[in-house]
Amino acid sequence: MMERKTSLLDEIQYPEDLKKCSVSQLTQVCEELRQFIIDALSENPGHLGASLGTVELTVALHYVLNTPNDRIVWDVGHQAYGHKILTGRKKLFYTNRKLNGISGFPNPLENEHDHFIAGHASNSISAALGMDMAAAFKKEKRVVVAVIGDGAMTGGLAFEGLNNASVYPNNLLIILNDNQYAIDKNIGGVSRYLSKISTSKHYNALRWQLYLLLKKLGLMNDARKNKILRFSNSIKGLLSHQRNFFEGMDIRYFGPVDGHNVNNLVRVLRTLKDMKGPKILHVCTTKGKGFPAAEKDATKYHAPGRFNKQTGECKTSDKIENQPLRFQDIFGYTLIELAEKNNKIVAITPAMPTGCGLTEMSYRFPDRVFDVGIAEGHAVTFSAGLAKEGMIPYCNIYSSFAQRAYDNIIHDVAILKLPVVLCLDRAGLVGEDGSTHQGAFDLAFLRCIPNLTIASPLDEHEFRNMMYTAQLLGDRPFIIRYPRGKGYLTDWKNKMEEIQPGKGRCLIEGDKLAVLSIGPIGLTAKKVVEELNAEGYSIALYDFRFVKPIDQELIHEIGSGFKKVITLENNVIKGGFGSAVMEALSENNYRTEVIRKGLPDRFIPHGTVEEQHQLCALDEENIRLAIISHYHQN
Repeated sequence: MMERKTSLLDEIQYPEDLKKCSVSQLTQVCEELRQFIIDALSENPGHLGASLGTVELTVALHYVLNTPNDRIVWDVGHQAYGHKILTGRKKLFYTNRKLNGISGFPNPLENEHDHFIAGHASNSISAALGMDMAAAFKKEKRVVVAVIGDGAMTGGLAFEGLNNASVYPNNLLIILNDNQYAIDKNIGGVSRYLSKISTSKHYNALRWQLYLLLKKLGLMNDARKNKILRFSNSIKGLLSHQRNFFEGMDIRYFGPVDGHNVNNLVRVLRTLKDMKGPKILHVCTTKGKGFPAAEKDATKYHAPGRFNKQTGECKTSDKIENQPLRFQDIFGYTLIELAEKNNKIVAITPAMPTGCGLTEMSYRFPDRVFDVGIAEGHAVTFSAGLAKEGMIPYCNIYSSFAQRAYDNIIHDVAILKLPVVLCLDRAGLVGEDGSTHQGAFDLAFLRCIPNLTIASPLDEHEFRNMMYTAQLLGDRPFIIRYPRGKGYLTDWKNKMEEIQPGKGRCLIEGDKLAVLSIGPIGLTAKKVVEELNAEGYSIALYDFRFVKPIDQELIHEIGSGFKKVITLENNVIKGGFGSAVMEALSENNYRTEVIRKGLPDRFIPHGTVEEQHQLCALDEENIRLAIISHYHQN
């Protein structure tokens, strides 16, 4: 029987502990770190595949660099679990993504080794460039590294950062973790290019030595260097019949190198870390490396939930027959129904075909589903172009990611009143991904934009009716926001009907206090109001369905009939649905008191959705207490 190796990871809490290992021991450290991640995530769900793929890179970076003085800026926090474990959070890792535990993403508020927030994609190069140039201004000696990958290079901000890195004097090291995936398979020309690109390490070494010699002889300065770089890159492209994109921007390119050879990564990083000028190291990794099931199906094991760490089989909660479907699945199935009858309907997603429910439609109508990569602004403007020429685009973006397409929504869609159907998935509180992913702001930042129709369905039937209505209008942008997770109805497949835009409805009649809701939180209110009315209360409940245009008939009915109302929304209360109700009542000279209940003016941390609703006093019990309190104050 083979004797078990002495655990190295047990002795590593911080990077300085890692540095005590010999280079020859790093392979074992990587094996143990990878198994630690698998063990932890098999029971406490998180983002598995990307972090397994960066184990060797993470170990090499912390072995070579002097963190936290040196800066590592992670792009897409999915890659950074190993980083968290090696920087003082190994003992806390079981709390990952739990309420009051550590975040699933790097966050400077949590740890000094986390140098920038990394919940969304494509920001690492810009942030790291700023840090590198700040160090130069302050004459501080440090290495700054941007680790970009898991699809983030398809984001436009990454190219803006690259463009500036090629212009301003800096020593930034950009590491491209090329695993050919975001959540689904990477899409586009950049992905194809990165899968083919190659350079000669001997060529790069010779060129560097020649540069040092010319500089020593006084024959090289920055202006001459850039001219020679462009000339040599042209010769190289001519001989190889391939133009190196990065070197075309005067950014030194190295690679591709094997991202799972930790010893070689250490050697390369030691060579590059003190090299002057911007440079990029292209590292090829396998998403899910070391866990066969994740290597085979990277999309499924991006964030698989609980799984059997021996077999890879995903565990599901106790199965209950006839459970409601997830809203994202309702979206996908409904869009197929609509597309079968209307050949103008197309679907657009920024790298989320699986997450937003478009997988089946991509099989059924492969020429009518467009995955544009991590590029939300482009997704919206591309949809606008389709709409301008008579198509009916359903552009599906997670609410928190739609924040990055704000100008596109205003300039490219709203001004021209183009009939883009913008479907905002994951609206409201989303759970374990926390503050960077909460769909908390869309009602507030969208309702101030002219020409938009903004709806939020109470349940799946209303959702399908709104999707059906959107394709019929043809004269305006139509926005539908809906929550993450399962719906409420097992009989979700209703016969779809058109809804009049801006028309709400009274769900329960009453005469002493009115509760006004938008979206699925109205179902919680409905249960509470029905129970209270059965106890002798007289409470009305209105489902507004649209925050813009707001139902003026209901406003007059409520303003003339109630002295006090409570508004409920799964959105920030500042500028949201409650604010819209207050404005409408005021504009019509009603003095009705409005008590707004929604998300408070702070970022809501990670935890379960149920825990987050309790934190925000939007759970059933808190809504009940609020209604009773204000009812008796009337």
